[in-house]
Amino acid sequence: MRRPGPLATLLILLVLSVGAFVVLMPFLWMVITALKPQSEALQFTIPWGQLSLDNFRKVAGDPDFPFRQFFSNSLVVSASSAALTVLVCTLGGYAFAKKQFAGKNALFLMLLSSMLVPGMIYMVPQFALVSRLGWINTWQGMIVPHLASVFGLFLLRQYIETIPSSLIEAAQIDGASEVQIFTRVVMPLTLPIAATLFLLTFLSQWSNFLWQLIVNTPDSTLRTLPVGLALFRGQYGQRWDLLMAGSVFSILPMAILFLAAQRFFIEGMTSGAVKE
Repeated sequence: MRRPGPLATLLILLVLSVGAFVVLMPFLWMVITALKPQSEALQFTIPWGQLSLDNFRKVAGDPDFPFRQFFSNSLVVSASSAALTVLVCTLGGYAFAKKQFAGKNALFLMLLSSMLVPGMIYMVPQFALVSRLGWINTWQGMIVPHLASVFGLFLLRQYIETIPSSLIEAAQIDGASEVQIFTRVVMPLTLPIAATLFLLTFLSQWSNFLWQLIVNTPDSTLRTLPVGLALFRGQYGQRWDLLMAGSVFSILPMAILFLAAQRFFIEGMTSGAVKE
C-alpha cells in the first residue's frame, strides 16, 4: 500500500485537527462556563484567576436541587430500558432469523416500514395509553413505551442470521430446550451486537427529555436529570453557570460508558458472528 507523502499527511492532519476542534469546542466551552463565576458566565473571555469548582459543589449539594435523586432516577430508567430492550430485541431477532411461521416476512416488512414514521407522531397515542393505564408518575410509564425498538430488532435479526444453524441443530439433538438454546447458544454469540444496542439505548434514554417531562408532573419524585436541569432556566433565573455544571455531570456517565464499551461497540457494528 502506497503511503501518503509529507504534503498529503500534513493536509490530513490539518483537516482532522479542524474537525476535532469543531467537535470538542462546545464541550470545552461548557466545562469552562461551569468553572466561571455567575458574573462571567455569559462572557466570551476566560477569567483564569476566577475559575473554580464552586458551581459543581452547588449543583451536587443544593438542597433545593435534588441532584442525587435526579441522577439515580436517570440511571434506573436508562439501565432498565437498555437491558429490557436488548432482551426483547434478541428474542424477536432470534424468532425472525431462525424460526419459521406464517407471515414472517410480511410482518417483518411491516415493522421495518414503521421506521419511516417520525417518532413524535407516536407520542400522542403513547401518552394517551399511558394515561389510561394510570402510569403517570410511575417507573413503568417512563420505561415500558421505549422497549419496542424496531431498529434494535433489525440489528439483532441481521446478526443472528449469521449464526450457523448447525449450532442450534446440534443443541436440539443434544436435547436442549428452546430456553437453553437461547440462553446458552444464541445470547453468548450475540454479545457484541447486544452490547452495542445496550449502549445506544442507554445513551438515548439518558438524554431523553420530552417523554420524561410529559409523563411526570412537576411534583413527581421520579424526574430524571435532563428534566431536573431545566429548573435552572426557571426557578433559578437562568443560571447558566449552574446549568453547565449540571450538564457536565450529565455527560460524564455517557462518556465513561462509551469509553468502557467502545470495543464491543466497534466489534458489534463492523463484524458478524461465526459463519458456516
